[in-house]
Amino acid sequence: MKRDVYSADHDLFRESIQAFIRSSVEPNLERYRAQGHTDRALWRAAGAEDLLGLSVPVELGGSEVDFRFNAILVEELARVALALASSIGIQTDVVAPYLIELSTDDLKARCFPAFCTGELVTAIAMTEPGAGSDLSGIQTRAVQTGSDWVLNGSKTFITNGANADLVIVAARTGEEKREITMFAVSSALPGFSRGRKLEKIGQHEVDTVELFFDDVRLTDADVLGEVGAGFRHMMERLPQERLHVACVNLAQAGAILEATLDYVKERRAFGRSIGSFQHSRFLLAELTTELEITQTYVDRCLAEHVAGNLTGVDAAKAKWWSSDVQNRVLDACVQLHGGYGYMLEYPVARAWADGRVTKIWGGSNEIMKELVGRSLGLRDE
Repeated sequence: MKRDVYSADHDLFRESIQAFIRSSVEPNLERYRAQGHTDRALWRAAGAEDLLGLSVPVELGGSEVDFRFNAILVEELARVALALASSIGIQTDVVAPYLIELSTDDLKARCFPAFCTGELVTAIAMTEPGAGSDLSGIQTRAVQTGSDWVLNGSKTFITNGANADLVIVAARTGEEKREITMFAVSSALPGFSRGRKLEKIGQHEVDTVELFFDDVRLTDADVLGEVGAGFRHMMERLPQERLHVACVNLAQAGAILEATLDYVKERRAFGRSIGSFQHSRFLLAELTTELEITQTYVDRCLAEHVAGNLTGVDAAKAKWWSSDVQNRVLDACVQLHGGYGYMLEYPVARAWADGRVTKIWGGSNEIMKELVGRSLGLRDE
């Protein structure tokens, strides 16, 4: 089914992203996997193509186009490596709204246009060793001392953390459960340190690390939004992050399904192509249908977001359902490849390992279902 959420301008942009990937991404993928992180050169190349400031106002060095352009960027990246869609998407889709909408003029002057050119790489640090989907459980604390703040604590599972120049950090600033404040923390500040690179099952192209804050001194200019309103600020911006996740989930799964269709037409067993077996036909029909139906819903969410109408509940539905469909598709594609599907030289094996985390990050699927259930009036008695 032809997708109708995009215009001719979006289609032309997609072609330019595909060209960028062929020239600047695909030749380096194996090296990224081997070294466990991308290079600064990739960020500068993306900046040179005006890909990092898509939603950034023109006066700050960006393009200020609608979010569908962001979606195209991460969709195409996800088709070749889910990790790159996550890494660059953190900058364009997750961090950008905090800096654009909540930062002080002083902070904007420090961040832009370097954010758009790729000279400034960013990350966001919410998750802690004892607080994942439950953001109200954050223990990292910032204490105000005169006009300054002193930040102490740690974060984990931080994508881009090894190379980030600026990290958005959620910290507790009061005794109330949700009294959290968001800070923009420069990695050059004394007391900021990076822990080990975490060894992951998949997504080896980008780094994931621990971060530590030991008496990091910040100023009021580093505060994002209102003091104590960080929980609300995060909740307001999580729908876009979850829509981002849904977009990359389906793009990655779709690319692997296409490759699997080619494989089953060529691979032969018992004197015939394995795609000609009824089981294979039925299974691939089911997978194709699930993906297309899910894509229709996600595209509707994308249109609603561009119109300013996407709700947190609808974004939660898109996130958990697309993650489940994605993982069903990937697992079935591995099975259809047989023993070859378990070999890392095949893209399907890497995609299967890369995709498992999508049911966890961005809020686990169990939390997404809880949000949807509560929206139906079903709460603890």
